[in-house]
Amino acid sequence: MSEFTVGDEDFLLDGRPVRLLSGALHYFRVHEAQWGPRLGMLKAMGLNCVETYVPWNLHEPSPGRFADVGRLGRFLDAVREAGLWAIVRPGPYICAEWENGGLPHWLTGSGVALRSRDERFLAPVGRWFRRLLPEVVARQVDRGGPVLMVQVENEYGSYGSDAVYLRWLADLLRAEGVCVPLFTSDGPEDHMLTGGGVPGVLATVNFGSRAREAFAELRGHRPRGPLMCMEFWCGWFDHWGAEHVVRDPGEAASALREILECGASVNLYMAHGGTSFGGWAGANRGGGELHEGPLEPDVTSYDYDAPVDELGRPTEKFWRFREVLAAYADGPPPEVPPAPPELGASAVAALEGWASLDTVLDAVGGPEGEYAMPPTFEELDVDRGLVKYEVSVPGPRQPRPLTLRGLRDLAVVNVDGVRAGVLSEGDEQLREPVAGPARVEVWVESLGRVNYGPRTGEPKGVTGGLLHERQYLHGVRARGLRLDALDDVGSVPFTPVPASGAPGLYRGTVTVRGAGDAFLELPGWTRGFAWVNGFCLGRYWSVGPQRALYVPGPVLREGANEVWVLECEGAGAQAPDLPEAAGAVAAVPSPVLRAPAEAESRSGAAESRAGAGTG
Repeated sequence: MSEFTVGDEDFLLDGRPVRLLSGALHYFRVHEAQWGPRLGMLKAMGLNCVETYVPWNLHEPSPGRFADVGRLGRFLDAVREAGLWAIVRPGPYICAEWENGGLPHWLTGSGVALRSRDERFLAPVGRWFRRLLPEVVARQVDRGGPVLMVQVENEYGSYGSDAVYLRWLADLLRAEGVCVPLFTSDGPEDHMLTGGGVPGVLATVNFGSRAREAFAELRGHRPRGPLMCMEFWCGWFDHWGAEHVVRDPGEAASALREILECGASVNLYMAHGGTSFGGWAGANRGGGELHEGPLEPDVTSYDYDAPVDELGRPTEKFWRFREVLAAYADGPPPEVPPAPPELGASAVAALEGWASLDTVLDAVGGPEGEYAMPPTFEELDVDRGLVKYEVSVPGPRQPRPLTLRGLRDLAVVNVDGVRAGVLSEGDEQLREPVAGPARVEVWVESLGRVNYGPRTGEPKGVTGGLLHERQYLHGVRARGLRLDALDDVGSVPFTPVPASGAPGLYRGTVTVRGAGDAFLELPGWTRGFAWVNGFCLGRYWSVGPQRALYVPGPVLREGANEVWVLECEGAGAQAPDLPEAAGAVAAVPSPVLRAPAEAESRSGAAESRAGAGTG
């Protein structure tokens, strides 16, 4: 048993000064069977601690219904077994480029004042923490566990100024048994440190460079206490349709050295980024400091240009960091663990069945209802997935513009069964006017809820009504298709694959020899989600920069493996350099399971470091 405390200048472990050399690794972005090897990589880099967030929405999908909360406890047990300490950041808000910043859709769609003293927010937070915190409390360092510190909220000064809420949250953590030091983390700016701080609670700062300036700002607010950069942004994340982001390893290593030269502790964000499996990637808003601009959805990969890449391999940044950290660690780091097993040979999937979106909706969708105005995703209890809206345009009427007012995020529109256009936020009106009588079908897809800024928690779907010119169309029928309903497609009736490559759910088989880490490529497909053996890999999208989906080795098995692809727009022609599986339909491209080296070589040297152009 040990005691970890916050001194006037240092962290103290059993009364002796200790420097925390930590790295972020999110247990929910790494397959559980791979926790051990990934933690071993952190230790081999020279770290003595690991930090993780906890996504509330993953563990409480509906009010009072909890899902595998013990996963956090199992991860902390793996941390202890790896010989590392742990920092836990339970939220309730986490940002993390995660759907809704970790806040449940059923809460953010209810009209409550988020991250505030509003009792309608505090009550569910209290219920969640009372369920979650026993996993942390039992594994605190004074009980023989690895947990050294627990965070109060997350970068709250970037969002609000409700000191009553922050104090309530800190008191709740203490009341539920958290006795290790609490801390806050904010950007190194006056208003952030003021709004996010809690008297008597350690304040830390987040930044990517200019450590001396950041710590000077922190000292202006907190003259005493150990210095710590709780998020050293050693890389960055990618958005769909934007350029892949990297940070020079040498420059990042210099910034890390500056932090340590200040006598500070550090947490590398990210040490190993992993993957936002299951369609849980969030989104940001552009538009500069106000974060009120266009939606910028995050890619599935969370490689983050981290020192340990998406497949758990060391990068040049790993070796540069290892050299820097060695001068500040208690001893030499252990040897680097063996490379994770990789797929022995690439293989092409044979597509064997297809079901239209309507067929899938009938098999596993939510209940259908009729509404005066289009309901939001939240009102239909859809966190990730699609919503189908149907409405009639009365007739006879002259052709008039059809507008999906307040559309979030993408919509495929059919008029009388014929594709009429693909609309998006900022492009909400069909190019061709619609005359009545007509039947309009709208399939809306959420590209991920905003995870940072004042628009966190905004609703998804057609949020402002369906307009025929200036007239609202009422009597809207709506039905939701949750993404997790497709984790088991046994009840979906499949038919032969259409040569047209129409939107829908495709089912196929790929035979594997030498199971291990792989990438799934979908050349010629447009946008949707993919599963292997019932495990949702996440979203693919032809706009890039991500060109392939990471498949963890433990998901694959020797021999036959099932592949499901939910295509939202349509699959194009067979790529000319792509081999077809026996029995494949010529007009529909075959998904390909690639060995990592081959997937990277096809992506180009500039992108290979992040795993086929992911980030």
